[in-house]
Amino acid sequence: MIDAGLRTEEIASVRERVRSRLAWDAAVSDAELRALIEGELFAEPRIRRLTSAERAAAVSRLFHSFRGLDALQPLLADPDVTEIMIVGHDRIFFEKNGRLQRASLSFESQERLEDLIQSIVGQVNRIVNEASPIVDARLPDGSRVHVVLPPVALQGPIVTIRRFPARPLGMDDLVKLGAICQDAAALLRQLVQAKYNIFISGGTGSGKTTFLNALACWIPQDERIITIEDAAELQIPGIANLVSLETRNANTEGKGRIGMRELIRASLRMRPDRIIVGEVRGEEALDMLQAMNTGHEGSLSTGHANTARDMLSRLETMVLGGSELPVSVVRRQLASALDIIVHLSRFRDGSRRVVEISEIAGLRDGEVDLNPLFLLEAEGGTGRDLLRRSGELANVRKLRGRQETNEEATA
Repeated sequence: MIDAGLRTEEIASVRERVRSRLAWDAAVSDAELRALIEGELFAEPRIRRLTSAERAAAVSRLFHSFRGLDALQPLLADPDVTEIMIVGHDRIFFEKNGRLQRASLSFESQERLEDLIQSIVGQVNRIVNEASPIVDARLPDGSRVHVVLPPVALQGPIVTIRRFPARPLGMDDLVKLGAICQDAAALLRQLVQAKYNIFISGGTGSGKTTFLNALACWIPQDERIITIEDAAELQIPGIANLVSLETRNANTEGKGRIGMRELIRASLRMRPDRIIVGEVRGEEALDMLQAMNTGHEGSLSTGHANTARDMLSRLETMVLGGSELPVSVVRRQLASALDIIVHLSRFRDGSRRVVEISEIAGLRDGEVDLNPLFLLEAEGGTGRDLLRRSGELANVRKLRGRQETNEEATA
């Protein structure tokens, strides 16, 4: 049985009859399609035994299989659902308000789920098959989609959909949600506008992309911004001179791949004021650091790590994996390129918060030195953790330069 109240074969039978009718007239309106579905569905003998709610659910399910994302549509229509996880055709889980739950929904068959996957990746000119079973894509609303197919996935196709709000959260929203304190947000605003290079670290689902979006909203609107992502998901309003670049997978012949490294190098020839790399995962870290070290200040990026210190170690490993540079040279590059690291964490209650903001303070004894500016500390007697100032910014050169420019502009 499926959620619509009809057996799998009954739903499939109705869908095929509707599809054969559409073959004669594909340009039908939504209202005409719904009427066609109702006509075919109500011809099913078992429909008389269904309640009105089950009939409505069956019509919606069939309609969404043609004009939406089939069984997933009810979850996608819920603005509080932030993540959807599909494990094979018959197990769907979702995260809502920070809580992981199992849905009462399912696909009729693995073939139906595979058809949907091909439709999703095809819309963004991606390819996924047994030869290339892993792919990143996106939905029309900007939601990020990650697909893993058999034989790599042993339990059937695995699909993970990360959803983002229709209106990107700004820093004021994050302050209200308790993700960051007002003092820290005010400092970050100054740092973004003064073109400090800022790197956001955190674990999976800690809110890195959301925070990156919020920081990018403070970029002056007269600048030229180039974003580079595996699957485009950043939403930066108000920037007219915005160029969005997205990686491309290889074709069926194994050719035509365009990775992050190629896009970062290409962006340097586009006269960017700032470069935003959605997420650094590998050898492209070297190209990003070199861009930051060659006059492209104010750049932003994110990466996976458990702490700010771990993020530096990961970046070091990424750079070493794509070059033969000595460790000492890599660390000098890191210390010179990066100005600020913001670390986020996700807590057991589902909340996501800034736990550390640190300044890159140069090298000390051959290692990159961190100067903590804000740290999450326990508030005595309350059992709560609060983000508190723990130090002062040492490198104020850019900040003073920005303030002097503003004073000249208003003089």
